[in-house]
Amino acid sequence: MFLPRKIIDRTLANNQGMAALSVAETLQAGGEECFWVGGAVRDMAMGKMPIEIDMAVSARPEKVATLFKKFDLSAAGLGAIIVSVQGHTFELTTYREDDTASDGRHPESVMFGTRAEDALRRDATINAIYWNPLDGTLDDPTGGMNDLKEKLVRFIGDPETRIRHDALRLLRMIRLRATIHGQYEPKTYKALVACSQLSADLSGTRILQELEKMLRLENPEIALEDLLETGILQAILPEVYACKGVPQPTEYHQEGDVWEHVKLCVASCTTDHGADVRLAAFFHDIGKAETFALEERIRFDKHAEASAALTEKIMKRFQVSNERKKKMVWLIEHHMMMGSFQDLSETRKAHWYFHPWFQELLQLFWLDIAGTTPSNFDWYDKIIKDYNLFLNSHPKPQKPLLNGEEIMKILSLEPGAKVGEILEALHEAQIRKKVTSKAEAKDFLKNMKIN
Repeated sequence: MFLPRKIIDRTLANNQGMAALSVAETLQAGGEECFWVGGAVRDMAMGKMPIEIDMAVSARPEKVATLFKKFDLSAAGLGAIIVSVQGHTFELTTYREDDTASDGRHPESVMFGTRAEDALRRDATINAIYWNPLDGTLDDPTGGMNDLKEKLVRFIGDPETRIRHDALRLLRMIRLRATIHGQYEPKTYKALVACSQLSADLSGTRILQELEKMLRLENPEIALEDLLETGILQAILPEVYACKGVPQPTEYHQEGDVWEHVKLCVASCTTDHGADVRLAAFFHDIGKAETFALEERIRFDKHAEASAALTEKIMKRFQVSNERKKKMVWLIEHHMMMGSFQDLSETRKAHWYFHPWFQELLQLFWLDIAGTTPSNFDWYDKIIKDYNLFLNSHPKPQKPLLNGEEIMKILSLEPGAKVGEILEALHEAQIRKKVTSKAEAKDFLKNMKIN
């Protein structure tokens, strides 16, 4: 068993690889073992450059901390430490064994052990391959290299038992299959289906973390379809599961039902699309299930508003920050507005085109079209042209010269819609360069007719 020589040479020649090699040298000089493990070794075995390099070590986190100048011990309670070397960070995890007392909702308690025990507590065989970059030793105690040749995703040990110890393994195995474009070992797949409902007990935070990793994959649609087929999607996101089987008007959506449209949108993401846009693409049409109507054709009146309302509930479940929740709801609520922008007044265009989230809204527009068959970008291109012309002729004004509280104080107003109207009028005056200073802004307010 060996790793391709070319990929080893390339990895150890780049900055990250050299830094990771230095970490291993430091541990060995301190009398400890240090093996690269997990995705880095798996990627190298497949002839790919590793994106992240995680390591398994014999030393406890406190011992590791004595060997490095820069480190983070915040995860020491879980047996891990982050070290910084040559501008790169690496997670080093002490050899551990599985905790059979885990309740399936929380990570296993830390029980330190040997490298052999550490291998047995890992999820998949292809993630339990250890490589020593100093002498080239490859330790493959669970047969991961053979599985990797077949692109086989297989649980270590009894699949159902492993899932019941930590239900997050349901999502991890699905992500792993999509990552390598692989296939499931039969018992592993049966266990994913049989234990799918355990995923409903996971915290929203853990579900979101795995979902976002899936959406960043090269082919996220593979993972999404597996979530649906195994029953996990219905357990963790029934609002999205409801999209399956909801038909769309064939004149505009020849790709199939709403679920097919959602998968195509997500699959169309590129490196330009950030986490929020990817998530918005995944949730943007979930309101279609409850707004479906058949009149002169299939209709989904006000589905954007319905999708936004459902997304807000999901974001609360996922325990995201209020600001991110607000942003996700805004993007989804306005994803059908493309047809109205060209006809807006300059003032209203300024409101939209200068909005801090507008560029991400444009990206969501694009993905919505890309996920539709046939895809017609003509109107999108017109909006982009209008947007660029507007920005060229209307330089973005600085932040408002006065805020709402200042306006209420100057005009002796109570909080309400009137304050917003005044803010918008002042903003328009800034855009038109009629007001260029705080003093002029105050004079502008004093000269306004307040009803």
